[in-house]
Amino acid sequence: MSGKIAIVTGAGSGIGKSIARALHGEGYKVALFGRRKPVLDELAQTLDASGNTAIALPVDIGDRVGVEAAFAAVTARWGRLDLLVNNAGIAGPSASLEEVTGEQWSEVVATNLSGAFYCTQFAFAQMKRQTPQGGRIINNGSVSATTPRPRSAPYVATKHAITGLTKATSLDGRAYNIAAGQIDIGNASTDMTQTISSGVLQADGRIAAEPTMNVEDVARAVLYMAGLPLQANVLNMTVMATAMPFVGRG
Repeated sequence: MSGKIAIVTGAGSGIGKSIARALHGEGYKVALFGRRKPVLDELAQTLDASGNTAIALPVDIGDRVGVEAAFAAVTARWGRLDLLVNNAGIAGPSASLEEVTGEQWSEVVATNLSGAFYCTQFAFAQMKRQTPQGGRIINNGSVSATTPRPRSAPYVATKHAITGLTKATSLDGRAYNIAAGQIDIGNASTDMTQTISSGVLQADGRIAAEPTMNVEDVARAVLYMAGLPLQANVLNMTVMATAMPFVGRG
């Protein structure tokens, strides 16, 4: 992997931070995208204080103009792009469907769907025009891309849409050696999922604690997907806490 260039969105914490660390450890140069400059700067300093192999680029991925500028900064610095990990996302409100406001809906869609689309657009264009041509895009779908939790309609809708974006990108990328795949993650232990291990609403109305898994196991799965030659692709992968109530009746 030495010398390959990667962008990780939502890199400041949780899953994105773990993925960025793992990629850098495998020899990637890593551009860290996220909204919070201090945490991005801290991670970049930890990975490489010289700035040669890790850079922090604060950006709201829901802002297409900002995304374009961030991608341009990466290619101006390192000349190409080999991997995009579309990881950034927000959970949105825990609310019954009819209680979700227009502002809440738009906020979740802007980050989880529009942001992933904008990043895919600019990554695709760069991978198409560079020499050698091609690259890989990995989308964080979440297990909510197939199976919803109660009171999470905006999040679930955007994650289902990510599956469509993944397939469309995979299809359109065939002619240009661009591979696209999706990793659906269930109950990785991060700040965002702390409530899961203490108790979360189930489909039958109960509040129950659920098992979680080490977030580094997710990073290892992403490394596997990223490490394949472009002639091979993991279109869909589910990595989850083994005993979480996902398969079956809950």
